[in-house]
Amino acid sequence: MTTFAASFRPKMDRPASWIAALGALGLAIAAGTALIAQVSGDRGIAPVASSTDISIGGIEVNASGRNAEDARKNGWLQAERKAWEKLGGPKLSDSDIDSMVSAIVIESEQIGPRRYIAKLGVVFDRTKAGPLLGGQGGPAVRSAPLLTIPVLNSGGTYTVYEVRNGWQRAWAEYQAGRSAIDYVRPSGAGGDSLLVNYGQLGRRSRSWWRNVLDAYGAADVIVPVAHLERQWPGGPVKGTFTARHGPDDKFIESFTLSARSEDEVPAMLNKAIERFDQIYTAALLRGDLRPDPTLRTDRLTLDPKIAALIAAERDAQSADAAAAAAAAALAVPVPSETAPAQAPAAAATVNNFVVQFTTPSAAAVDSALASVRGTPGVRGAATSSIAIGGVSVMRVSYGGDVGALAAALRSRGWTVNQSGNSLTISR
Repeated sequence: MTTFAASFRPKMDRPASWIAALGALGLAIAAGTALIAQVSGDRGIAPVASSTDISIGGIEVNASGRNAEDARKNGWLQAERKAWEKLGGPKLSDSDIDSMVSAIVIESEQIGPRRYIAKLGVVFDRTKAGPLLGGQGGPAVRSAPLLTIPVLNSGGTYTVYEVRNGWQRAWAEYQAGRSAIDYVRPSGAGGDSLLVNYGQLGRRSRSWWRNVLDAYGAADVIVPVAHLERQWPGGPVKGTFTARHGPDDKFIESFTLSARSEDEVPAMLNKAIERFDQIYTAALLRGDLRPDPTLRTDRLTLDPKIAALIAAERDAQSADAAAAAAAAALAVPVPSETAPAQAPAAAATVNNFVVQFTTPSAAAVDSALASVRGTPGVRGAATSSIAIGGVSVMRVSYGGDVGALAAALRSRGWTVNQSGNSLTISR
């Protein structure tokens, strides 16, 4: 026992720094585990391949036959006739209509010994059926690629891809081939739940949005929001659906649907998507669905008032520079024949400096960059490291030394700390 106590005591006397290091290691492991938990798991639903075939859903049939198989066959033929009539096609025989059908989608069905009751969808081959329908089956116009972020509000919780849900599944299974909208639908697997989430919708930074859209090859974003309210478990469900668009989350239109029970919710969501497609298509035809020009750096536009202020500032700086040059010309004495001529002043050398700045939010990054770039003498500024909620770093090209840059930044309202050739600025 004495030997054990003697060997145990030094462990209790270890420096506090060891304990702190172990605590930091534990936090790092916990953070890594949490991050893995956020992106791992079976959370993704891959969207179906879009087809330009002509699809008609929600066809209700009630057929009978000699046996269950014959009743089902008659029900499918009945659905094909009803779908063809719904498309407004010319009168054809059942065999001719059946030859143009590429698939039957079973939404629900009840099969009896001699009875078949079902709700079906019928998919017609566009190549065969299109000419008979006057070229129907494809959009006359097409939108730019639009990143689609389906937001579900259920039980007071907003989710996108954090967990699998019916709204995500409905969009993944939606056949958008005939739509005029080019829906870009992430699967929700891997890092999608980190990059595309409900928090992203609250960001207004164009730099953040450009990074997200470039990752998915999209030009803009649309946000179909579904808010489901359940009256009681297993009872009626009320759905409020809102169509939004763009990085500023602009409202387009809202509508409501209802389901009598939980079993009817998937059908309600599918119906909602059809309505969303109509809303976004109408917005496209009105010209309200054009990609936001501020999302493209080559077509970046400013508010006219801001542009006027910038122009006025430039004019004022030009006037000050001209006045200073005139004053300097009057003050310079004319050299005599005996006095040696002075060499002209050397042009200011452009130097690169490292500037650190606090960035509590994405907006702080844009604001700091705009302020530094607008500082007189600054030839360019670009971030080399971004840490939201921490300290970011930018490289600044300046026509002068580091002391002059520090003075210029102070004149812009920054608090500047200098350490060698690097600066730290804050408001």
